[in-house]
Amino acid sequence: MLKKIIHTDNAPKAIGTYSQAVKVGDTVYLSGQIPLVPHTMELVQGDMSAQIRCVFDNLQAVAEAASGNLADVVKLNVFLTDLGHFPLVNQIMADYFQEPYPARAAIGVAALPRGAAVEMDAVMVVGSSG
Repeated sequence: MLKKIIHTDNAPKAIGTYSQAVKVGDTVYLSGQIPLVPHTMELVQGDMSAQIRCVFDNLQAVAEAASGNLADVVKLNVFLTDLGHFPLVNQIMADYFQEPYPARAAIGVAALPRGAAVEMDAVMVVGSSG
């Protein structure tokens, strides 16, 4: 099974022992993204809306590096330190996704890396191009 490691400078670099994404066949596994600004590696300034948008932007950048986009996402996992922000995730998600929407899970967690309030990872399927 051939694995291709996906990397882009348009998303935060990995802050641990993982890759931004790994492509196996037509499936791409996108690692969790928190609201880090790619070029500063600092948490985005602003409210929860800015954090959620930053995470979606980071996921989009990694998806594009893997020759896809968010429309190719088949599974999205959302991790929140406060599930009270879930309605806002739904609202903003509508700006990034169109029907048919991907399968999704929302999980409340006690803490996330770097003190972030939101993290998301995804699985997408793209055309077979190697």
